[in-house]
Amino acid sequence: MSATRIVVIAGFAAAFVAFGVLEVLARRPGSRIPSFGDVCAYVMQYEVGKVPVGRIGVLGFWWWVGWHFFAR
Repeated sequence: MSATRIVVIAGFAAAFVAFGVLEVLARRPGSRIPSFGDVCAYVMQYEVGKVPVGRIGVLGFWWWVGWHFFAR
């Protein structure tokens, strides 16, 4: 394994841990930090006219994730 690969894996692991910590902090009683579900609900309700731009953006994000990480 090269050093670059180790750094990238460590970066993703750190981001995953940070995401988990934020989610735990968001679920405390009286927390002002929105949970991941709250953020997704807010983004998905965004529309321009009758076009569901938020839903299209979320679909595009998951397409990008699938394309870059799972298509090999």
